[in-house]
Amino acid sequence: MKVLMIDDSPDALAVAKARLSKEYLDIVCAGGGVSGLEAARREKPDIILLDVDMPDMSGFEVCRALKNDVELCMIPVLFLSGVTTPEDKVHGLDLGAVDYVAKPFDAFELRARVRAALRTKHLQDLLIEHAHIDPLTGLSNRRALMERLQCEWARIERHGGQMAFIMADLDHFKNVNDLYGHHVGDKLLQETARAIADQCRDNDLPARYGGEEFSIVVPDETAVSAVHLAERCRQKISECCIVVRNETVKVTASFGVADSRGATSLEDLMRLADEALYWSKQAGRNRVQSNAAPTPPVAAPTNPDAMPLSDHHPVNE
Repeated sequence: MKVLMIDDSPDALAVAKARLSKEYLDIVCAGGGVSGLEAARREKPDIILLDVDMPDMSGFEVCRALKNDVELCMIPVLFLSGVTTPEDKVHGLDLGAVDYVAKPFDAFELRARVRAALRTKHLQDLLIEHAHIDPLTGLSNRRALMERLQCEWARIERHGGQMAFIMADLDHFKNVNDLYGHHVGDKLLQETARAIADQCRDNDLPARYGGEEFSIVVPDETAVSAVHLAERCRQKISECCIVVRNETVKVTASFGVADSRGATSLEDLMRLADEALYWSKQAGRNRVQSNAAPTPPVAAPTNPDAMPLSDHHPVNE
């Protein structure tokens, strides 16, 4: 686990680091408030030990900035202070700190308080993880998707750059549940999720958007390059199958791709990807459509939901 210590006193940093040396922690030090915030954004520590009295920024100011940052607000903060009044403690706790440690450090107390904060952080991370995972497919759920989209959009607004967004929908999936039962549909959803995840980079976020809809956040890419990812996913999904009563049940998926370059807001980006998905459906399904090169929608197949779902009767035309 990684600990960030922010203190303008080199002696205090050295003492705290020595006191925690037996805890097998990755310890990063910063010599002031400004550099501490930079280190927090760069290192993403599991816990922050923060001095209250610093010349460039007070610990209270740093804590306020941390808690106002969507990427850092969940990191527990322990204040370090040699002179702590009850008013200071209340103020620090109201800002979101989890504890105070008095200087000079008692080795046993410091280690115990850090361990307690790390245990709480671990449990918090587990709760967040479970709250952000779709239980059926194991992919991120819609809540995690929206949080990641908001983070990426905020990054683009602050620093520039771009991102692509992919929407996917399984074709005629209602027929699977109607003809073979939801247990078969669930298995196909799991196979689809695995096929999508296998094609994504570590920095991409594949998610179950809801029902038979999936999506992928693709940072630092345009729609043109994200189309290749969507096409790989489309191909892998078409290879997924479940054998039911001597029949091989398959599905296909339609994809819509958009990027932030043509979007005025996060909602606009999602709308553009959804429109591209609509064009893909209207153009015959089982294909990838990008808003960078839209095609006019064509008439959908007649009564597509009546199509059977087996090797002898393909899902899609």
